[in-house]
Formats: sequence, C-alpha cells, structure tokens
Amino acid sequence: MTISIWRYSHLTLAISTALFIIIASVTGIILAFEPISDKLNSFDVVATSDVSIAETINILQQKYNEVISIEVDENDFVSANVILENGKSATFYINPKTGEKIGEIIKKKPIYEFAKNLHRSLFLKSTGRIIIGIVSFLLFLISITGIILITKRQGGISKFFSKIIKEDFNQYYHIIIGRYTLIPIIIITITGVYLSLEKFSLLPKDKSKHVTISSTKKIENNVDSKFFTSTKLDQVKKIEFPFSSDKEDYFYIKLTNKEAAVNQITGQIISLKKQPLVTFGSYYSLLLHTGKGSILWSIVLLLSCFAILFFIFSGFYMTLKRRKKTTLIKNKYNKDNAEFIILVGSETGSTFNFASAFYKALIANGKTVFLSELNAYTTYKNAKNIIVFAATYGEGDAPINANKFVKKIEKIPQKNSLNFSVVGFGSKEYTQYCKFAILVQASLQLQDKFIPVLPLFKVNNQSFSDFNQWLKEWNTFYKMELTITSENLLSFKKEEQEFKVVRKTEINIDDTFLIELKPNKKSKFQSGDLLAITPKDETRSRLYSIAKIDDTILLSIKKHEFGLCSTYFNSLQKGNKMVANIQKNAAFHLPKKTKEVVLIANGTGIAPFLGMIHQKKSKTKVHLFWGGRTKESFEIYKKNINTALNNNTLHSFYAAYSQEGKEKTYVQDVLINHSKLIADTLNNGNIIMLCGSISMQKGVTKVLEEISKTHLQSSLHKFEENNQIKTDCY
Repeated sequence: MTISIWRYSHLTLAISTALFIIIASVTGIILAFEPISDKLNSFDVVATSDVSIAETINILQQKYNEVISIEVDENDFVSANVILENGKSATFYINPKTGEKIGEIIKKKPIYEFAKNLHRSLFLKSTGRIIIGIVSFLLFLISITGIILITKRQGGISKFFSKIIKEDFNQYYHIIIGRYTLIPIIIITITGVYLSLEKFSLLPKDKSKHVTISSTKKIENNVDSKFFTSTKLDQVKKIEFPFSSDKEDYFYIKLTNKEAAVNQITGQIISLKKQPLVTFGSYYSLLLHTGKGSILWSIVLLLSCFAILFFIFSGFYMTLKRRKKTTLIKNKYNKDNAEFIILVGSETGSTFNFASAFYKALIANGKTVFLSELNAYTTYKNAKNIIVFAATYGEGDAPINANKFVKKIEKIPQKNSLNFSVVGFGSKEYTQYCKFAILVQASLQLQDKFIPVLPLFKVNNQSFSDFNQWLKEWNTFYKMELTITSENLLSFKKEEQEFKVVRKTEINIDDTFLIELKPNKKSKFQSGDLLAITPKDETRSRLYSIAKIDDTILLSIKKHEFGLCSTYFNSLQKGNKMVANIQKNAAFHLPKKTKEVVLIANGTGIAPFLGMIHQKKSKTKVHLFWGGRTKESFEIYKKNINTALNNNTLHSFYAAYSQEGKEKTYVQDVLINHSKLIADTLNNGNIIMLCGSISMQKGVTKVLEEISKTHLQSSLHKFEENNQIKTDCY
C-alpha cells in the first residue's frame, strides 16, 4: 500500500504540473546557453583575484575625467561608468590593470529576453510568477517522491546506486538519469522557490544598517589605505565613487559579504553593513538557478532540463504502457465457467506478457480460461486449476495490483478444490528475490481447498529460458503440449532486418554447419542474444543463439530432415540475403566483472561461446568444455578454438566425444575430472554458463550438484540463487 501511495503521489504531481514543467524546462534549456555564451567572451583579461581596488581606482582616476562606478559581474568582467573628455557618460568593459576599454557591455539577445519572461511569469506578470513558484515547489516534491520510489525499488537507501535491472528502455533510464540529476534538479527547484518568495517579499526583510566605525588614525593617501590595497576585485560587486571632493561624500563599496562607506580623504572605513543571510541566499540562489559565471554549471543545468523533459516523456510512457498491459485482454470465458484461472501480480506490467502468452496457449489447446489480476481474486464456480504469476517489487513487496491478495484468500473461501502452481518473477540482483511469490505459495498452502501440483518456480530477470523450463514441468504434470516462444512475449513484433551471408562451411558428419551473417545496418547485439527467423507461411519464429565475431553474427546450425529453418539456412550461399530480427537475451551475456567463467556446451550449443571466447577487451579467464560425437564433429569449430587459445582470450579447452571410443564420454564426465576448477569457480563467486540440449543440462547439473556437496559442503541451489549458474538450453 505504501508503494502505491508514493507512486500515485508522484504521478499525480507530474500530471498536474506537466505543461508548466515542459514550458519551464524548454525555456530553461534556452536560458542555459546565455551564461555559456557570455562566458565565452574574452573580457576577463586579468584575474580579478590578482588586482586590488587601489590599483583599479588609481588607473581609472588618471585615465578619465570622472569615474562614476565600477562593477564586477558573475563572469569576473569588470565594467566602468565614466565621463569622457567630450563630457559624455559611457559604460564599457575595462582591463582593471590598465583602465583600457576592451569591449561594449553585452546586450541581452531577444530570444533570451523572451525565454526569461516566459520562464519567470508565463507573460502573466504576478499571477504567472505565483504559478511558476508553486510549480517549482511541486517539482521539488516530485523529486522527493521519485527518490522514495527508487529507494523502495532498489531495496533500501544503501542500494540507491546499486545495479538497475533493465526491463525496459524508459524504465531503466528514468531511474539511471534520475539518480545522477537528482541533486541539480533539487537545487533548481529550491532556488526557484526561493527567488519566487523573494519577489513577493515573503522572505525576512533586511533590517541590517550601516554601523559607524570611529577611528583617529589618519592616512595621507586614501587609495593606499589597507582596505583598498588588501581588498581584491574578486570580492567586489560594485564601487560607487564620491559625487564631489567634499569629505562628506564617500566611496560606497559593495562586497559579497558586506558593504562599506569609505572616506575619500583619509581612506578610513566610516561605516560597515554586514549582508544578512537572506541576501546571501538571494545571491547564490540566482547564481545556482541561472548558471551565471560558470560554463560547467550551466551545462549541468542544461542537461538537467533535458532530463526533466525525458522524465515527463518516459514517466507517461511507462504509465500508459502499464495501463495498457494491465487492461486485461477480453476474456473468452467468464470466471464461473472457466476451468483454468490465471491470476497476475505485476508492478510494471511486464509479467502480464507471460500470463497473456500462457492464456493464449491454453485457449489454443481448447481449454476454458479466465485471466485477471490478483487483487480481483474471488470465488470461481467451475474452476479446477489456478495459476499465479507473481512479481516482486523492491524489497520483497507486493505489486500494486496484488497487495490485497493474501488477505482476500483468507476471507474468501472456495467451494471446490483447486490445483495451484505459483510462478515467481524477480531478479537475483535483489536480496528479497521472489519474496512475494514465496508468500503467495505459503499462503495458498495454508488453505484447505488449495492443492499444490508443482513447487514454487522462480523466473530470474524475465528469463524466457527459465519460464520455458517451468512450462515444460507444467506440461508434464498436465500431459499437455503447450508451446510458447519468446516472440509470443513481445508486445509488438520487432521489425525484421536484412542480413548478408559472408561465410558458410560445408555440412559435416553430424549434419552441422557454421554460417556467418552481416547485418545490412549497424545493429547492437552481443554473444548470447538470439536471432529469430520466421519460416514462410508460419507465425512461430525459430530462435538461434548468436556468436558475435567483430560485427558479424556466427550461427552453428544442425540440419534436420524436416526442419524448415535449418533446411533454409543450409540452402543459402555466400552473398545471399535473408531477413530476421535480433532479440536481446541479457540473462545469457558474458558477465563483464566476472574474473573467471566456465562455459559448458554440447553440439551446436557452442555457438554463443564461440563469440564469448573472442571478446578481446574482456579480462575474464575463460574455460570451455564441449561435448560432441566424434573428433570429426569438432573440425568446424577447431579454427575458432585454436585462435582464441593463441590469443589468450580462451584459457583452456576440454572436449568429450560420445561416439569416438568403446566407452561413451559426455561433457559431464570431463567435468568430474576437473572438479577443483568447478569448485573454485563457484566458491570464488564466479560464473558457470550452460548452453545446449536439455538432456545435457540435466547431466551437467547432476555433476555440479555432486561437486558442490563434495568440495564445498553446499547445495548447488545456493549458487543458483546467487545467479552464478546461467543456462540457455533447449
């Protein structure tokens, strides 16, 4: 419930102020260029910290008939208002050491004047200023609620800057950019509110007065007094010269922290006025809000304004996307005549993709199904089975649309018994991995009418291979053959692109071959991603693991007698073109920060590893275990393996051949001979990756379990929970 309050607060504030924030941000972007443009002018020819007041006053009094005032602006540009020989008054920038004119006063460009008025008051004068002041305060509240949401999502303030799980572009960068622009945006909002309060005289009034300072000390030359010689121009904001030579006319010198009246004859400080805190606040609020005097801070403000615009776009996009996903598909059957009930708890809406795909697969299998949210839980007259898809949010919390479920199952009894299974969605990056799903499983088990048919199954980082593994177990129990592909989980079909065949090997003794493809346009992909190809007149795509070699895709394909895609690939020749699309498979990328990794594959499962062992910039120590039928089976991979070994991008290679000798040797048999390597890899927090057939996965997992128990006195489950075992098997 707490999460929903903060999220709705965040969203409500954003919606209510969006238009004004957009206007303020766009004009802020324009205005950020003004201080940058001003600072680029070369009027700060001398460092003001090296020039005393005495030097500048002396040189100006010698050079001009009369000096009225000197000002030093935020850019450290020194300007003087003087009377020239022709008797006319002029104001211009000077060299404070020589008194020479070096440029005219910078005039504000019309675009900056327009943007400033729109930014300050929306051209509505005082009313507009009030609106902008309120919007600044509301933007501050939006920032605070955003901090709270990130903190809750990450599992605590200590993990505020920990790794973000990339479920979606907008979601990912909404948080990433938010974390790094947080302080500048808060500064923008606080200073904006402060300047608005100052404008409407709502700040404490400046009641400080000049305090007379008595002194009997006489100084012959006023400008050589200690005050004039020791005070540098970088401390000065303005100096007003005496109107006459009368001793009652003083120099009025305004510094950053005080004002002083100085006797022009004796050089004595006649009176001092310390600047109150409220004046300091106004001065620094203006500098921090506008970026005046600093190119670097102006750039920070510029980027922050762009960030605010991105937050508005990405925030609304995520909200609309979440609403679209959580607006359930039109059920073909109602809740009381459906045999299968699917209930979903999802914070971002991504879990609905899995639930919808499962729903459609059951419908296609002729089953009566009803899909709904967990919070909509009620009685189901004819239901026999209930399947729960439960995502976990932040530090083990329930999603917004599932936070009432546990209480509801205690209050709403079912008349008939229901077989149930729970699929938990979460990330092993969080300590409370799938905590809500664990709670759901336990709560259902306490109810008399609910019968568990499968143990709780967890899906890490929306992994399709994890989900597919659960689907296989579910199919086995219900004696069904439901089929779901990763493409079924996409909310829209990715645009296909063209690829050109640049190399293809001859088919080997195992009917296996390598084919290398080059995208027709620049594409981002990694070894471990998937290439999806849809055969003609079919809707279901076939997926092939990618090896990235430079900028090309290398596939290892086994030709099946009646395989449409493998036959098609085999028919291609060098120079031919084909269409497909690349699908990200982030859960099966080579970890960047892992010191050591063990790669285990059989047959064509070696494909993604052929790319991983050629990652030249990687400092990871890589070991590859591979199982094939014969030594001849290995020939098509031999060149790649030897090159990686010679380049030291592959540390060691071990092969197993099941048809080479009298005794069959599989890849798991070779692993037993290298138990210490496997044990050390797990014990040191490093990674083991598996790719290939399901039968290979089962055999290897059994061996890994034995090694874990024998050498580490621990269950393999511990390392799986720690995300040290990555699989992509089929």
